Amino acid sequence: MRPSAHGREIFALATAMAALGPVSVAAQEPAEVASEMAQASPEAMEEKRRLLDMGRAHQTARDLYRALQDEAGGGQQPPPFDQLPDWSGLWSRAPDAFVLFQPEAGEAPRFTPAAQRMLAEGRERTSQGNVYDAGISDCGPPGFPRWLVIPFLREFIVRPEQTWLSSETVNNVRRIYTDGRGHPDEAERYPLYYGDSIGFWDEGKLVIHTNQLMARYMGRNNLYQSDAIETVEVWETVAEDRIEVDAWIYDPSILEEPWHTKVVYNRIPNPDRSLRVRYWHCTENPNNEVYETEEGGTQFTEFLFEAR
Repeated sequence: MRPSAHGREIFALATAMAALGPVSVAAQEPAEVASEMAQASPEAMEEKRRLLDMGRAHQTARDLYRALQDEAGGGQQPPPFDQLPDWSGLWSRAPDAFVLFQPEAGEAPRFTPAAQRMLAEGRERTSQGNVYDAGISDCGPPGFPRWLVIPFLREFIVRPEQTWLSSETVNNVRRIYTDGRGHPDEAERYPLYYGDSIGFWDEGKLVIHTNQLMARYMGRNNLYQSDAIETVEVWETVAEDRIEVDAWIYDPSILEEPWHTKVVYNRIPNPDRSLRVRYWHCTENPNNEVYETEEGGTQFTEFLFEAR
């Protein structure tokens, strides 16, 4: 039976999800890392050090967030509607911004011994073709901070009291509360796929603190974050169709010091407005159901184009 156009679309999405490589951690050999670091310009190296030092100067992500809020005079919570940026339309992650822990500009993450063992074991499994991903191979949520670098379309819905950062991948939405509320009380907290996020606006920049995250894998055969992980992000429009995000990741189980990464999102041209974010689930037809093999690989279940 020939698959429908919808079936082919869903199959392509599921195949892309199943085939995604290490989208969170650079599982590279030392020589490759050194080569990339040697190509950085002095200006890029200085800026990278400045941003890393911002994270290093604060023991926790919460401390960094508070320092940024103090610098902004408390920030705007909520800001006037007419001072919000225009983030309408559809967006996509820049092609070269797909790794959270990519060494760059003469700097590399300082992983704990436990994290180094995870990466070595992950490289070995990958070399054997075993790349089952407990986070997304079975169509589960990618989680955060992995969310920053997942593929497919995004929409950013900005209001004074909340900003919704949504991704077509597994139909997820992050809600950033900018109405002055804090995080839930300690007794009310529990781990979530995307955590709890609060923020403020600072002259068009959205500053976010996220905690209450789940312990989970950050990518295929890569690091396993702890539930102590927290992040700070600064979202800023740097050109009409370009948003840059500076993100600091704190997790003492895998990082000896906080790491900074930059992620870029580009607005997608859509003059006839035919491109849309669609709800999709990659197990809605039998050709997209996958399972973990005994060796740790990914395999499709009964790979036939048949209607349910």
